Amino acid sequence: LPLAEKLGRVFTAVAGGGAASVTVEVRGEVTASDVSVLKLAATKGLFSSIVEEQVTYVNAPHLAADRGVDVDLTAFQETVEHANLVTLRGALPDGRTVSVSGTVVAGPGREVSKLTEVDGFDLEIAAEGNLLFFRYVDRPGVVGTIGSILGDAGVNIAAMQVARREVGGEALMALTVDSPVGVDLLDKAAGAIGAGAAATVDLRDE
Repeated sequence: LPLAEKLGRVFTAVAGGGAASVTVEVRGEVTASDVSVLKLAATKGLFSSIVEEQVTYVNAPHLAADRGVDVDLTAFQETVEHANLVTLRGALPDGRTVSVSGTVVAGPGREVSKLTEVDGFDLEIAAEGNLLFFRYVDRPGVVGTIGSILGDAGVNIAAMQVARREVGGEALMALTVDSPVGVDLLDKAAGAIGAGAAATVDLRDE
């Protein structure tokens, strides 16, 4: 449930706003149980940052219906590279499509939610804390530039991963930072590397 909600929050951040429709895909062993509640959790996450009122399991479906957002659920017993996988795949009002995926793995003394894919880029980064995402053209010096800008602003990087499909092609940088990053700093960092898109999402427990 926490993973599905976090994926909803990441989806909205990466999309830059609300979706026209979203499908919650659940794969693996977890489908032996009733997974319909995962759709509810994902819907709660989708709207948590774009409406002023508090979003709950009770009002989330009504918020989606009022805004004409279709949220569907599909379940597949077969597994891929993870024992369990949840994917949110959606269409935006401008015709773009966005997807985010994640899984839950056993960690030291607790289970950990991890992002495994963002917008077609394979990742493996904990779905917790303050996350930043930058899409840009892969080239030398970008990691250093981002590190310097955040460091000068007193923002500490706790984890970072860069995903790409080919050398010199489009890349996605995902970072976990110790403090929230405001719009001005996010825009400054994105502009410095010529990022085509940048997003931040707070996945700290509310």
